[in-house]
Order: sequence, then structure tokens, then C-alpha cells
Amino acid sequence: MSNIERKIGCIECEDRGETLGIHSSIWEDKRIKIIAISSVLFFSGLFFKFILGLPVLSIVFLLATFAFSGYRIVKEGLYVLIFQRKVTIIFLVSLAAVGSFLIGHLEEGAAVIFLFYIAEFLESYSGEKARRSIASLMKLFPEVATVKKDGREFRVPVSQVKVNDIVVVRPGEKIPLDGIVIGGVSTVNQAPITGESLPVLKEVGDEVYAGTINYEGYLEIRVTKESGETLLSRIIKFVREAQKRKSPIERFVDKFSRYYTPLVISLAIAVVAIPVLVMGGLLSEWIYRALILLVVACPCALAISTPVAMFSAITNAAKNGVLIKGSNYIEEISRSKVFAFDKTGTLTEGRLEVSDIIPFDAGEKEKILALAASIEAFSEHPIAKAIIEKSKQERVKLLSVSKFRAFPGEGTTGEIDGEKFYVGNMRMFKKLGVTPSSNQIEKIESEGKTVIIVGNERKILGLIVVRDKIRSSVAEALVKLKNKGIKVVMLTGDNKGTAEAVSRELGVDEFYAELLPEEKVQIVQKWASRYGHVVMVGDGVNDAPALAAASVGIAMGVIGSDIALETADVALMEDDLSKAPYLAELCGKTLRIVKENITASILIKGAFAVLAVLGLVSLWLAVAVGDMGLSLAVIFNAMRLSGVKV
Repeated sequence: MSNIERKIGCIECEDRGETLGIHSSIWEDKRIKIIAISSVLFFSGLFFKFILGLPVLSIVFLLATFAFSGYRIVKEGLYVLIFQRKVTIIFLVSLAAVGSFLIGHLEEGAAVIFLFYIAEFLESYSGEKARRSIASLMKLFPEVATVKKDGREFRVPVSQVKVNDIVVVRPGEKIPLDGIVIGGVSTVNQAPITGESLPVLKEVGDEVYAGTINYEGYLEIRVTKESGETLLSRIIKFVREAQKRKSPIERFVDKFSRYYTPLVISLAIAVVAIPVLVMGGLLSEWIYRALILLVVACPCALAISTPVAMFSAITNAAKNGVLIKGSNYIEEISRSKVFAFDKTGTLTEGRLEVSDIIPFDAGEKEKILALAASIEAFSEHPIAKAIIEKSKQERVKLLSVSKFRAFPGEGTTGEIDGEKFYVGNMRMFKKLGVTPSSNQIEKIESEGKTVIIVGNERKILGLIVVRDKIRSSVAEALVKLKNKGIKVVMLTGDNKGTAEAVSRELGVDEFYAELLPEEKVQIVQKWASRYGHVVMVGDGVNDAPALAAASVGIAMGVIGSDIALETADVALMEDDLSKAPYLAELCGKTLRIVKENITASILIKGAFAVLAVLGLVSLWLAVAVGDMGLSLAVIFNAMRLSGVKV
């Protein structure tokens, strides 16, 4: 209805006086009292006219109904018309009600304004059901925190807690702010943030987040973010901002509504003028029919058909640990026939480990590991971290490195004792003109492992073999996507043998190996040119160019990454790819519901408009069914999106 369509919201603001407009109980709403009093006045008016035959008293009660439930409606309609020069839905309804009074249809005029007020209330209250997900998130914020200072504990408002303050959280309490555990061990319910049902073990060094619930242990936490900067507060901000971003279909409906309302008024004038002036029809009869046309043609249901569905989808996703940054991304995902996945850290766990060290000179395993770890100590690549971790396990002493340089997609180099060494893949060493036996490397890679070559400009010193584990939820998730008719593509900088082994195990449709970052972008653009819409799923940092090139970039596991959370179009709070088919299902169902709502609105409104001109429908029925009933049907249809589960 109109209070979702219009931006002013005067009636709701005055009646509720709440920023969010959400009531803990329907009976606390002031509008219920207005509806109750108006009901008594309206039915008393009907009783005096049709039962007791007292028209004067009937007029008094019907006018009182109009004044009580219609005062603010008419006032707002006139305000927007006079000061903003806009003809709104409210003005059309007000015009229909006043017109009915003037031509002697007092009971129908009162019914129009009374039923419209009820429709406004029911619509906004139903819409609040979707907005309650934000309200429930806001309720997760504790109002006070227990701060520990100089051995004493103080209860202070959360807003007064500063970064580096120490807070204590006992069993059953909510964690007040984001921070790092510095004492204690416990399990924490992170469902409000990630949608994850199982509690997560937290011990010293682990991150914790505001609004999550401490289960059985005692925790001491060093605060890392103040109340306005916590992950929970940013999630709420993103969900609110997402409501403001409109999809192409929403923008079309908005544009259509702007031209539609003046057209309806023109048709209503024609309905009166042509029959009366040309055919000599009765003026009051054709004014009545024109008033019905004004009411049934109000684009209330059409105006809310898209935003109410989009809003329901965004809030449903947020409750399941998926942040969608705008309804435009819902439409893009619903139209996408290709999902491209990065391999390392997305399809696989990204926690690489060194499985083998193969020296080309007997007894030099330690030297190869020392050379590789010393150079890779300057890199942030997952493979580099695996090599460094192995050197720590083997207690290998790192060497002094100078002139370090990284080559994206190839490897790294640095000088040790005046000699340049290289740590990288086959691409790097082919450029140097020194390569090991391809048969040996191909055999290792066929097992799904990655080979790192260590050498200098003259020869290969040895190989370091690393492996990565495929995520447990990936295979099932990809099958679900393929069952929806979505093509699954894998992109990786790894060698062809490793990529082929992983793609074979997961059953991806196509894979591309040994890609540089810019080549990943080219692959995404190629699929986009073929299918029009492509979704790219990656870790949000290393895959930033490809994510940006896709129609929608989905970053996963962003709960600990501020950069990914800010830059992704869609963010999966956990490293859980089961959310990918859920997202595809949610977005697809959202667009189906939007289309259902738009189709029903146009067909039913059109049918009632024809019936109005033919004089086959009454004014009150036009409001009750063609306007209020249809708008509520659209809202409740959109509420079905709350049933989509991970």
C-alpha cells in the first residue's frame, strides 16, 4: 500500500512516534484504538439508517467516522498535492471518499476512508514482520558491560566502553562488544551473526563478536571495537542500506507508477465527461463510477509488489548469515546461469600443508626448506604460510634475504648470500629456462597436490609438495546448483594437474588452471558475454578483481575480514558453501514472487476497472477487495520467502 510507496509517512510517524515503527504487541498500537472507535461510529451510522430509519443520526455518525479515521489521510493527501505538487494514492482515495459524500453516498464514502485506514494499518503491520529481523538484531545489543579495571569490576553502559578495555562475560551473558579473548575458555552461540546453529569454542587469542551468547565458561575479553563499529552494528547498517538500493524491476515499477496515476485521473474525467456530454448520461451515476475507478486503479499493490518481496529476502538472508547489499543483486543472482568459484580457500579449506620435500641432491631437504621458507617469509600467500609453518615444525633456521620480489601467479625471488633463488611454479622456471621432469610433476599433480619448485638461475634444487583439503560441504552444494540448471566453473592459479584432480572429484562443468589475477577477470568476462549474468565466489581479498568483474561478487568467510565485508556485493559470514544454493533458491523464488505480485496486481486491477466503468461493482467492494484485499495478498505472498531455509 501507499505507506511503503511514499516517502513521507506522516500518518505512521504521528500515530506511532517510533523510529523503527515496530510494536512489541499489536494492542499497544494507537491505530487499533482509532480503528475500534471508527468501527463503532461506522456501524452505528449503518444501524440508524437501515434499521431504525433515522437518516439524520446516520449522517452524524458517518461524518464522525470520516473525520476520525480520515482526518490525517485527507490532510496528508492535500499537503502533498499543494506543497509537493504530486497526485498520490492518498489523494485519490480522499477524492473518492469526498466525492461519494457530495453525491449522496455517505455510507460508501465513510466505508472508503475507513477501509483504507484499516488497509494502511494491516499493510504496515504486515510489513513490520519483515523489519523485525533488524529489530531483533538491535535487541541483541547488551545495554551494559562488566568492565574489569585494577582488579575491580564495574557495570557501565556499552557506549562508554573504549578500545582496549577489559570486559568479563559470565555464562549465559551476551558478549557486549567485539574483542579478543585474553582469559578463559567457553563455547559461544554465534547464530545471530553467522546463522550457524552449533556453538563455537572460544579460547585465548580467538575473536568474539557483540551480540553473541556465552554458554558455560568465564571469559575475559580485550575490546577491539567500540559499540558503533562492531560487526553486528555494521550488519544492521548494511541491511538498512540494502533496502534503499533498487533493482531494475523496482525502478521500472516506480517509473510506471509516476505516469500511471495522472493517467488514471484522466480516464476518470473521461468516464464522466463522455457519457454525460455525448450520450446524455446521469451525472451522479457516472461520477460514482469514476470514483470507483479512482479507487480500484490506485497502484497500491503494484507499488509494493517488488519492495516488500525484496525486503523479505534481504532480511531472511541476514538471519542466515548472508548479507545481500541490495535488491539489484537479488535480481542479478536470479538471472545468473553461471557460478564461478575460486579454488584455494573457497572450494578447498585454504589451510595448505607441506606433505613432501623432494630434493634433487641427496640429503638436502633441510636446505631446500630453509631457502624456500626464508624467501616466502615476506609473502602473505597461503602456500608461503604452509612452507613457513613446516619450517617451524622442523625447527629450520631462516636465512637473511635481500631484494625480495613477488611475481603474482608465478612465485617469489630473493638473494641469499649474494645468490638469487626462486620459489615458484612451472611458469616461473620456464621463463628461466630451467625445469624439472614434467612426468614427475604431472604424477604428483594428478593426486590433487601442488608442486612448488625451488632453484636458482642454473638448476632446480628440489620440489616442495603441498596439499589442500576440499571443504566438506562443497560437493553437495555444487550438485544442488547444477540441479538448478546452473553451470559450475572453477578458476585457479594452481597447475592443471591439481585443478583437474579437484574438478574431477567435485564434478565441476569446466575448470581453468594456471591463471594470473587478470586472466581470472578475462574468464569471468567471457562467461558474462556468453550468458549475460555471472556470479563469482571467492575469498573477497585475493579474488577482488574477478569479484568486481562479475555481475555479483560473493565473498565467503568474511566474519574476520573487514575489507571483504565492505567490498563484496554479497557476503557469506562463514566458510560454508551450502549458502550458495540457498542464495540461488532465495533469489530465484524472490523474482518469481515479484512477477506473481505484479501480474496479479495488473490483471485484478484491470478487471475491477472494467467492472467499475460498467457499473458492476460498488465503491466499498472496490476498496475491500480491489484495493485492500489485493494489497494484503501481495504482502502475504512475499512473506512466503521467510520459509526458504539453508
